[in-house]
Amino acid sequence: PTLFKIGPLKFLLGTTWKPGNDIFGILPMILGSIYVTAGAILVGVPIGLLTAVFLSKAAAPGVRNVVVTAVELLSGIPSVVFGLLGMQVLVPAVAKVFGKASGACLLSAIVVLSIMILPSIVSVSVTALNAVPPEYEQGSLALGATDTETWFKISIPAAKSGIAAGIVLGIGRAIGEAMAVMMVAGNSPNMPDSPFRSVTFLTTAIAKEMSYAGGLQRQALFSIALVLFVFIMIINVVLNVVLKGGSRDE
Repeated sequence: PTLFKIGPLKFLLGTTWKPGNDIFGILPMILGSIYVTAGAILVGVPIGLLTAVFLSKAAAPGVRNVVVTAVELLSGIPSVVFGLLGMQVLVPAVAKVFGKASGACLLSAIVVLSIMILPSIVSVSVTALNAVPPEYEQGSLALGATDTETWFKISIPAAKSGIAAGIVLGIGRAIGEAMAVMMVAGNSPNMPDSPFRSVTFLTTAIAKEMSYAGGLQRQALFSIALVLFVFIMIINVVLNVVLKGGSRDE
């Protein structure tokens, strides 16, 4: 109902969020959530996939055990700890390196989320790569392919369904994260027109304002949750279509 009280276009396409003046525009939050998720995927997926290939195919047993243990520890760390470390270490570093007054910005949130999604991508991808029948790789090597060519042209395509599942898990964590990004993003409802802008995401807007909101503002926060729900549904549908399309092509 709040969407119709405010106006769907004003709510979804408005660029100003001022609850005290009954102005509720969430376009900056929508774009911020899209940008931070896309940035985390662009940074985290290649690193996670290359790490998984290294652990599954190239790493010595001792190195593999150490790295796998570290990845498992990362997966068990609460998100608030990532946010605290980001606030104490990453935010000052970003401000110093880029000469900004504050490092609490979109870039810091992308870096934190990239680290947070790595365990999901690495652990699931390693399992998928280890499940590839050795005959596939032996046949490739027998035909004269190098180890690297075999890993990237035979092993990864054969394990792509499991790798895709790990990426989906990582995307789900990135979209739904609130506490960690709240601590490093600055929490100002600005348009994310620069990596160094202080921004608010859909999840952080709900988390930071729900405790004291009332009336129309509280209803608007529930509407943000509805938008987030639809946003996640759209991403899941798109991923399912892409994966099923890939399966049919095979």
